[in-house]
Amino acid sequence: MISSLAERSINTFNTGVEASKLKLMNLSLCNQLVIMAAQQQKRNIVIVGGGIIGCTTAYFLTRHPKFDPAQHTITLLEASSIAAGASGKAGGLLALWAYPECLVPLSYRLHRELADEHNGAERWGYRQVGCGSIGAVVKNADLKARGQGTSASTTSDLKEPNDTTAAAPNAHLPIQAEDEKTSKDWEKLPKQDVAATSLLSKSVLPPDLDWVDGSLVRSWDVMGRRGETETAQAHPFHFTNAMADLAAAKGVDIRLGAKVTNITSSSSAPNGRVDTVEYQDRNNNDEINSITGVTDVIVTAGPWTGNILPRSKIEGLRAHSVVYEAEVSPYAVFTDIELPSDWTPEHRRVKGQKRKHRGHVDPEIYARPFGEVYACGEPDKTIPLPETADQVQCDEDQCNDLISYIATVSPILASAPVRAKQACYLPQHVRFGEERGPLIGQTSTPGLWIAAGHTCWGIQNGPATGLLMSELIFDGQTKSADIDKLDPKKFKV
Repeated sequence: MISSLAERSINTFNTGVEASKLKLMNLSLCNQLVIMAAQQQKRNIVIVGGGIIGCTTAYFLTRHPKFDPAQHTITLLEASSIAAGASGKAGGLLALWAYPECLVPLSYRLHRELADEHNGAERWGYRQVGCGSIGAVVKNADLKARGQGTSASTTSDLKEPNDTTAAAPNAHLPIQAEDEKTSKDWEKLPKQDVAATSLLSKSVLPPDLDWVDGSLVRSWDVMGRRGETETAQAHPFHFTNAMADLAAAKGVDIRLGAKVTNITSSSSAPNGRVDTVEYQDRNNNDEINSITGVTDVIVTAGPWTGNILPRSKIEGLRAHSVVYEAEVSPYAVFTDIELPSDWTPEHRRVKGQKRKHRGHVDPEIYARPFGEVYACGEPDKTIPLPETADQVQCDEDQCNDLISYIATVSPILASAPVRAKQACYLPQHVRFGEERGPLIGQTSTPGLWIAAGHTCWGIQNGPATGLLMSELIFDGQTKSADIDKLDPKKFKV
């Protein structure tokens, strides 16, 4: 009996101990849940970069169902001005055949929905456009007829080839060492990749594409997969600024001239999360300011992302462009122009310079709303990325090259006033010498996010990136698209 009583006492004691442990565990779990709930309720979010990705991210954060302006603070820091870089100097082409495929369909649809909701046709020139590629052959006689002259000094140089079809690239190259040092093959922008070129399908030159000299055109190919040839456009500068204005109207604090210098964690931050963002106030004697108590930092600094997060391997690729003042039919035209191999544009000839092309060039030309035509040329890495977007250098001779090449196939643009000559840097995520597409998601540092490296498809994929970032921040996962392959942690960022 004593043994039985003792056993019952011991069991009762053990049961009490287990109950106490369970209560403590439940209390600890409750405390953790309370802390997590508090963290979810109150967020202090800092976005670094005022280009298209930063502005659409700010916009969609304020439109997320869980966004509460009483609990959530969003600050956007931009080192110069909204859309000061590529987001203000891009072409603005929107296409279902763009890349990466995990972003494109969602983003293309969001562009249409944003335009419908916010009067995008009026505010940022959203509209559908035709899109294709022309193959053109320009001969010395064509140039002479337009007064563009030739650099040839012998009669043999002025002879026209008997074959009227496009010759093979570099077929008429002179074998002069001096020319070889100053000329090179034309380099395509990332938009004109092999995958995009494979989507061309034969068609007849549209009759309303009247701003290109049809007599020089040997081919016209419509761009796009079967059933996915639809293309549209938005004016990048106006679209980016509209997104910024709409975000600001919902409470986003946009600080211009705010160059981020440091992102840190403190010992008081849970799990080593980011805690403080320091920035240089370029409008106030470069005074250093800090935002503390930060819960999330989203780096959307385009090509400058690599300066802030070196392990991201985001770098800049410079591209020049020109903007004409002209009202033409709405087409985006990719070109493949064969030029006389001995022809040097006038602006270089008067300086005693050699040509910079090797017989073939392929600038892109986009008719744009608001009485503009935009054209861009090949990229270069001649000048390193400057500290801020307002310090980007423009090589006027490269812009003049572009103007000269386009003038050979478009008399209308040859006589149109040039509104702007400009340059910008495309943000590229480069690994082992290859372009890898954008990085979107949380890095290995808790609370530190990245959305950058969109190359020349930043405007196209901006809305999808912004929406997905808002889902990652407030839901902890993406719901609108599977972007697992763009996860920064896969690249050890």
